[in-house]
Amino acid sequence: MSNKQSFYDIVSSERPTLVDFHATWCGPCKMMSPILKDLAGKMGDKVKIIKIDVDKNQKLANKLSVRGVPTLVIYQAGKIVWRKSGVQSVHQLEQALKPFLATA
Repeated sequence: MSNKQSFYDIVSSERPTLVDFHATWCGPCKMMSPILKDLAGKMGDKVKIIKIDVDKNQKLANKLSVRGVPTLVIYQAGKIVWRKSGVQSVHQLEQALKPFLATA
């Protein structure tokens, strides 16, 4: 993520975008990687999934009030439509995304 404009370009899509704010040193964040891979396999191109390292993107993390990692945020059309901190299961993420897939 080279600048914050590119981030806002990515999340302004009508297609739901799941953003995983994580850190390389964070144990629970490492637990999310296979969960997100599984989710990507199930959702295909209906959902965009991106990972943002909070240590490399501190200004963005501060602007979005990311205080703990992992923090997962679903954006649609540039707006935050869902947000949770902590490890989430594939089922929880599927349920969170479901209401936004119909409108995408």
